[in-house]
Amino acid sequence: MANVFPAEFAELEPFADWALFGERARYAKRIASTMDELQAFYDVAFPLLEKGTAYLEKVSLDGIGDEDKHLLWTFCSLVTIAFPVEAWGQPRVPDSGAAGIDAVVEPAV
Repeated sequence: MANVFPAEFAELEPFADWALFGERARYAKRIASTMDELQAFYDVAFPLLEKGTAYLEKVSLDGIGDEDKHLLWTFCSLVTIAFPVEAWGQPRVPDSGAAGIDAVVEPAV
């Protein structure tokens, strides 16, 4: 079976389903996930963020490969779940009713 991520980020393979393009998709997954699922993803991905940032800074977006693209999208997902894990203790924004995210323009990757 092919790796979803570059070899040096093999720890993320169990969380390949977080390699989602677009904020809507990432937000929908966050809302559909339990706090245990968010915490498990966070606990593996957050310690890799600095290493991942350094790695991705060396990657050209022109012709970016699938493994690198998936890594980038996974760290975007980490940003999407950070506040629920670090501050709110729930996937939804507290006291917000039926809040949602409607991204009008997405980065072209």
